[in-house]
Amino acid sequence: MNIEQFYPLFLQASKVTIDSRKIAENDIFFAFSGDNFNAATLAEKAIDDGALAVIVEQQEFENRDKNIFYVPSTLEFLQQLSIYHRNQLDIPVIGLTGSNGKTTTKELIHAVLSEKFNVQYTYGNLNNHIGVPLTILSVKPEHEMAVIEMGANHQKEIEFLCTISRPDFGYITNFGKAHLEGFGGFEGVIKGKSELYDYLKNNHKTIVINENDPIQVEKTENYSPVLTFGKEGSDYNFEAFSEEHFVGLNYEGAKAVSKLTGEYNFTNLCAAASLGLHFGISFEKVKHAIEQYTPTNMRSQVVKKEGRTLVLDTYNANPSSMTASLHNFITFEGRKTIIIGDMLELGEESEKEHKNILKLAQDLNFNEIITVGKHFKAVNSSVLAFENTAELAEYLKQHTIQSENILLKGSRGIALEKVIDFI
Repeated sequence: MNIEQFYPLFLQASKVTIDSRKIAENDIFFAFSGDNFNAATLAEKAIDDGALAVIVEQQEFENRDKNIFYVPSTLEFLQQLSIYHRNQLDIPVIGLTGSNGKTTTKELIHAVLSEKFNVQYTYGNLNNHIGVPLTILSVKPEHEMAVIEMGANHQKEIEFLCTISRPDFGYITNFGKAHLEGFGGFEGVIKGKSELYDYLKNNHKTIVINENDPIQVEKTENYSPVLTFGKEGSDYNFEAFSEEHFVGLNYEGAKAVSKLTGEYNFTNLCAAASLGLHFGISFEKVKHAIEQYTPTNMRSQVVKKEGRTLVLDTYNANPSSMTASLHNFITFEGRKTIIIGDMLELGEESEKEHKNILKLAQDLNFNEIITVGKHFKAVNSSVLAFENTAELAEYLKQHTIQSENILLKGSRGIALEKVIDFI
C-alpha cells in the first residue's frame, strides 16, 4: 500500500484516529503498537465498529477485503500521508512554537481568526510527531485556514514538524528555560526553536515578530516578509493594561480585556490580534474574540471558589514561566498562598533552578509557600515541602488555607490540579 493509492480512501473518511476507544463510523484507525499492547489485534473489531479502514504494521493482520492494510510503520505512514495531504492544501497555515504560551497563543489565534474564517487548529496539546500529522489530516475542504502548534524538547524536532505542516506564517512565542535537558542548555533552546525561522526563511514565508524580544529581532534581522508588533513603527502597536488582574490590550484607543491573568499573556494577545488585523478582521471583532475566549485548560485560568481566587497554571512549568507567574501573583491584593510543583526536564540545572525559584518566592514575601515534588523537597527544609500531591492532599484535609488568593503552578507531571478539591 502506498500513499497515492490510499489517499482517495482517506478523502472519504470522517477522521483519522489512533485511539481504538474513539473509533466512529467511517473513520480510519491507525493501529499503533506499544511495548505492552498491539492495537493491530483490534483491527477486525474496528471494521465491525464502522471504521472505513485500518492501518497495521504486522502483516499477519492484513485483510484487504476488509480494508485492513499492512505498512512497515504505522507512524511513518501517518506522517507521509499528512505530508501528502498538506501538499494538496491551498490555504494559509500558521505555525507556532516557543518555550511558554504556545497553547494559549494558538487558542487565541484560532478565536480571533474564527471571527471571519473557518479555521482548523491543533486540538489540546497534540503538538508532536504524532499530533501534528493528525491535525494536518483533520483539515477538510471547508477549512479556510489552519493553526498548527509545534512542540519540541530536542534539536531537529521543529525542523521535522515544519516539513509536515509547511507553515506560511510562523511565530515563536519566546525563548525560555524549558526542556534544558533535551536541548542541551538555553543556547540549545534558542537553536532548536529557531528551526522554525530557518524553514520560513528557506521557503520565503512570513515571520511574525514581537519587536520587544531581542532574540526574535536578532534572529530575523534583514529578513522579509515579516509581520511585526510591539513598538512604534511596527505593523501593529498595542498598549498593555489590566483590569482586576486580567490582561488587556489597547489598539488606537479601543480596548479589549481578556479573561487571562498575567502580563506575560499580553504578547500572546498581541500575536493573535496582529494576525487578525493582517487578515482583514476589524479590531471590533478582534476585541469580541479576545473578550469571549475563556481559558479552561489550567493555563493562566482564574477560578473563584468559596470566596477565594484560585489561579490555575498546572499544565506546564519551567524557570521562565514560574518566575513570571510569581511576579504576577504578588500583585494580587490580600493574603497570598503559592503551591508550586517541580519543574521537570531541567537536567543538570535542576537543583540550581529550583533553589532560585524558592528564593524568589521567599524574597517576594508570600504569606505561605507550599512546594510539591522531590526536586523542591531537596532544596526546601520547610514542613510545607511535600513529596507529591497525595501527601499535600492529606495535609489539606486537616489544614485549611487561610489566604484569599491561591496560586497553583507546576509541571504537568506533578498534577497539582488533583488537590483543588481539598482547597
